[in-house]
Amino acid sequence: MKAKKIVIIVAIVLVLGVAIVGFTVNTQKNVISVQTGKVVRQDIASTVTASGEVKPKTFVNVGANAQGRITHLFVAEGQKVKKGQILAQLDNIQPSAGLSAMQAALSSSQTDAVSSEAAFKTAQAQLNSSRADCANKKLTYDRQDGLYKAQLISKADYDAAKAAYEVSTAAVAHDEAVVAQAKANVDSAHGHITQAHANMATASDVLSKTTYPAPFDGVVTYVPVHEGETVVQGIQNSPGSTLMTVADMSVITAEVRVDETDIVNVAMGQSAEVTIDAIPGKTFHGQITEIGDNAIVRSTGLATTQSTASSQEAKDFKVVITLSDPPANVRPGLSATAKITTGTSKQTLSIPIQALTIRDKDDLEAQTKKGPAPAASTTPTTPAKKEKVELQGVFVIRNKKAEFQVVKTGLTGTTEIEVKDGLKDGDEIITGSYKVLRTLRNGASVKVDNSVAAKTES
Repeated sequence: MKAKKIVIIVAIVLVLGVAIVGFTVNTQKNVISVQTGKVVRQDIASTVTASGEVKPKTFVNVGANAQGRITHLFVAEGQKVKKGQILAQLDNIQPSAGLSAMQAALSSSQTDAVSSEAAFKTAQAQLNSSRADCANKKLTYDRQDGLYKAQLISKADYDAAKAAYEVSTAAVAHDEAVVAQAKANVDSAHGHITQAHANMATASDVLSKTTYPAPFDGVVTYVPVHEGETVVQGIQNSPGSTLMTVADMSVITAEVRVDETDIVNVAMGQSAEVTIDAIPGKTFHGQITEIGDNAIVRSTGLATTQSTASSQEAKDFKVVITLSDPPANVRPGLSATAKITTGTSKQTLSIPIQALTIRDKDDLEAQTKKGPAPAASTTPTTPAKKEKVELQGVFVIRNKKAEFQVVKTGLTGTTEIEVKDGLKDGDEIITGSYKVLRTLRNGASVKVDNSVAAKTES
């Protein structure tokens, strides 16, 4: 009898155990395993990354201004030069001869001008003498005219005085013409001098274009020519020969291209960290000093203003970063990557970016409502098309359930994003997995399992 009771008790215990296990398993089927994180306060920095190359702020491609053969190259690549230092010399025999001829022509014109001025002065002296003689002859004529009218002299004396006065008057007119001609000769001689000066300036300019001085203190970074080569100047759409490139290495910049979707966040004066591929392990600092206004087509490198046809290709904008601590061994053209800080926020609420998700407003309301579904109408109706409203938020764990919480975000960092409204410090939010976040329903039961995340991090 006692054994029978024990068997019955054991059976009851087994049945209860099976029931409890079945209930637990059935309950666990509706519980979703999630990974979580905490809402914390920390510093957030929003950055934009762009690549480009190192360039000096000031550089000049010294191009050929005349056609000729290079007779001397006075510098080599990597050499430091001073402003005004002669870099190269072209063949200048003909320009030198032309300048000498113009100088001789100028000297001759100046001599002719001196001679013309002397002739002009002589003519003026002769004119003054003729005018004095004419004035004397007029006095004599006036006196003889009065005496003749008083019948005190003969008609012959009167006629002689009158003829002498008329001859002196004609002599004055002649001398005046001679003076005018001499003045014209002087003006012509001075005109020849001006013309000779202009010709000499032209010849001097032609000669100067065979000599190439350094435009400023700098370093010769590129010399594509050699002594003995013939260079030509550019004409219309054909570029001329480049003798060398001189760069001012005192101010170094990183010229990068920023994607069109990020350029709106970039502003003058923002700080940036620049890494140079050729100098690994070092970071250089700088500030944005120039932002391009024209978009550059990524595939061609041409500005959109240079193309007449519209393009839907990806575009970039040029951004220049002036380095405050450039390395001494930097060279133009080295590849560089810049991380531009577009905004910072100190000790602000933040969450992992992957925790953010999007839900339809109507779906959330339907998941929140409880009770029987409305009865179907017997009259067929065409539902009105309703505009879809999407909400941005995160799932917060409350009472072991996932509750969708709409949040307002701010700066976006590398892995975190600023939360301006909707959460408080210490809230536990669901951060994964991605598959769970994509399909998780509002109010679903969840079980926290951060062992998967910890294993992934390790």
